[in-house]
Amino acid sequence: MSAQDALDQAAACVREADLLVVAAGAGMGVDSGLPDFRGNEGFWKVYPALRGHSFVETANPRGFAQDPARAWGFYGHRLALYRRTQPHAGFGLLRQWGERLPLGVTVFTSNVDGQFQRAGFDEVYECHGSIHHLQCTTPCGEAIWPAEGFEPLLDETDCRLLNEPPRCPWCGALARPNILMFGDGAWLDARSAQQQLRLEARLREARRMVVVELGAGTAVPSVRHFSETLVHRRGARLVRINPREPQVPPGQIGLACGALEGLSRLQP
Repeated sequence: MSAQDALDQAAACVREADLLVVAAGAGMGVDSGLPDFRGNEGFWKVYPALRGHSFVETANPRGFAQDPARAWGFYGHRLALYRRTQPHAGFGLLRQWGERLPLGVTVFTSNVDGQFQRAGFDEVYECHGSIHHLQCTTPCGEAIWPAEGFEPLLDETDCRLLNEPPRCPWCGALARPNILMFGDGAWLDARSAQQQLRLEARLREARRMVVVELGAGTAVPSVRHFSETLVHRRGARLVRINPREPQVPPGQIGLACGALEGLSRLQP
């Protein structure tokens, strides 16, 4: 199949659907200027002070017990970065396409950056949580609260937090982002679970859903598993946009390009 044929088929899938399901991994944010931490070299390029420590080691709840200033240096930098980042034009295209369909658009994402909400999407299931919300490190209860009152002051050279970290308003213990980290047995998932219930209700309504998957690789396959489950169990059509891993199950459509390029070329 030629690249143009793949684009034409993808456009027809979106045009003929009743529900647009957006499934997004870290590659979705690259065109907005966000890092995807692809491999340790990519991680160290963004955080040179952490060279010698892998992303898996750093994105780990143990850091908040062992070195809170370093843990919050990493997550505080990400929080500030995501707060000031503007979503690229591809987000707007997806919203426009969804507005034309009978059941609209819903989002499944492993990203914790809040970019879909910032771009105006109402229904977003963040399967790994959100950096814009906090929880107790203990945790002392089930509370999850917005991070809006916390403004990190950072030594970016050493990747350390300089001001006081956020605290649990109920017990005073150190707070942490409400994100599912590696080796994480303390993540509170109630907020994400509510989002999941809303997503599943929308999926039950659909008869002709199309999944547009963006920037989701195989290293952490949460998004790919979600997309392909909808293909195999619900008969969804899949349009996978990925510059390095565009391979798809038989009968589905893969576009070997970045998110913004693929969305800009795909005109339903």
